[in-house]
Amino acid sequence: MADLPTHTIVFEILTRLPAKDVGRSKSVCKQWYALLSTQDFVRIHCSRSVVSSNQRVLLIDDLTCSVRPIISNNNDYGPSSKVTFPFHHQNNDVSILSHLNGLLCVCLNHTYELLLWNPTTTAFKRLSTPDSHGFYINNLDAIGLYVDADDDYKVLHIKRRSGVLGVYVYSREVDSWRNIPFITRQEYLSPHFNWSAGTFCGGTLYFTVCECWIGGTNVVICFDVNSEQFKEISFPPVPSNGMVQGVLVNVKNVLHMFASTGMFEMTIDLWTLQGDYWIKVLSCPPIPPISLSLWCDITHYVTNGNWFVMTKLGKLFTIEMDMKPFECFYPVSWFRGFKGAVFVQTIVSPSI
Repeated sequence: MADLPTHTIVFEILTRLPAKDVGRSKSVCKQWYALLSTQDFVRIHCSRSVVSSNQRVLLIDDLTCSVRPIISNNNDYGPSSKVTFPFHHQNNDVSILSHLNGLLCVCLNHTYELLLWNPTTTAFKRLSTPDSHGFYINNLDAIGLYVDADDDYKVLHIKRRSGVLGVYVYSREVDSWRNIPFITRQEYLSPHFNWSAGTFCGGTLYFTVCECWIGGTNVVICFDVNSEQFKEISFPPVPSNGMVQGVLVNVKNVLHMFASTGMFEMTIDLWTLQGDYWIKVLSCPPIPPISLSLWCDITHYVTNGNWFVMTKLGKLFTIEMDMKPFECFYPVSWFRGFKGAVFVQTIVSPSI
């Protein structure tokens, strides 16, 4: 290895190391520290880290916060390791709102503050400001984390307050918030509509916006992260009777939706977005329907063709699917019974 050029060692070998090993490699010498801290190195390392072996499940309950590896061979989690929050909190009152490339956007529920946090490196950045930016209220606000064409990580914050409705963007590059116009139907900013967290896919943030779980208007709002323009597309053509819930998932940079419908028993269909239209990929397999008394969310899709479903009691179920395997898990931000996320271990920093 001594005969190899430094550039080859750094960008062809070290970019393939696990994130924690990259951190240790920075202590080799000043030259390596400088090279391993460049945005080019971080970007290449991140692109090579999106594999199942680098993914972890972070779970938070009232007493503990832990990180677990995912074992795809037997559809289970590996041994947990305890996580100590690097910021002040009260009784684990930390909600995970969005995640991308190893960064988590979280809210401290006792102060309403927003933070960017990398649980692998433990680095974090507070997004709150003295002029009231960066404060999140559950059930009124919506958050989406994304990266634009200039490799700037940003947070879209849709705020709904009594008499104050606005949309704001935080830039990691300039470390500040700014207001942008919301160019679509203003009624969607009303508290009568429930917004999901944003799902980043193909240069666009997608939100499900539902007027009511039973009946009412269901749409998908799209935010082009480079033009900063909003538009509306329709929900998949699912039955309108009973409860309707759509969970968006980015699968290999193609947007999918798990659409759950039903009243006393629930069925689940998987749809994919092509242009502005939804195409059904598959329907729930012939198994006993999931009772609404358990009220489940699809939390992530596993490599061997199964769905993981977690109930409100925290119990984990799998639904076997006859599908060609994908190479990674594809996460959703919320777990019933736990606050959590599936994230990739990277060295992406929450600040510049």
